[in-house]
Amino acid sequence: MPHSFLPNKGNFRDLIAFQKSECIYDITFYFTKKYLSKGDRTIDQMIQAARSCKQNIAEGNGAGVTSAETEIKLINVAKASLQELLLDYEDYLRVRGLQQWDLDSEKAQQTRRVCAKHNDSAFYREAIKDRNDETIANIAITLIHQTDLLLRKIIDRLQEDFVKNGGIRESMHKARTTYRNSQDKK
Repeated sequence: MPHSFLPNKGNFRDLIAFQKSECIYDITFYFTKKYLSKGDRTIDQMIQAARSCKQNIAEGNGAGVTSAETEIKLINVAKASLQELLLDYEDYLRVRGLQQWDLDSEKAQQTRRVCAKHNDSAFYREAIKDRNDETIANIAITLIHQTDLLLRKIIDRLQEDFVKNGGIRESMHKARTTYRNSQDKK
């Protein structure tokens, strides 16, 4: 039996944070095309921030097989991209005199409950068709906050795993030592 030292990482598509980031991307794509003027640089910036979040979660998950450091960095880049996107949605609402829902408002609470249950981008693509810009922006903001929390938990888990198990070098050394010791006993 080979002495594997590479961690068996899951599929990034199974991560709830990735699924929610895909929802954010789809909402942002729709929102920018519908509510921002053609030629507005904010369109590309918002779409790229949403894309960056999604892509960095996927890339970080893949890189994590050999580099805990790279995985942590890329998940943090995903978080930073979300913060940039959050500011764009908040700016959109503020400069247009639209309401960013208070966290304790009934609308915000209801939206948090719905967003907590749904991680399928098809659900949001359909749901936002009948919503106005204020509502869509607030849905996106809710999803951004939920995804940010999930990414923070991933980073915390990655840090804990690294402290407990070390990185690729420690795993490689342990696998090699185990193999040598098994050969010496033969």
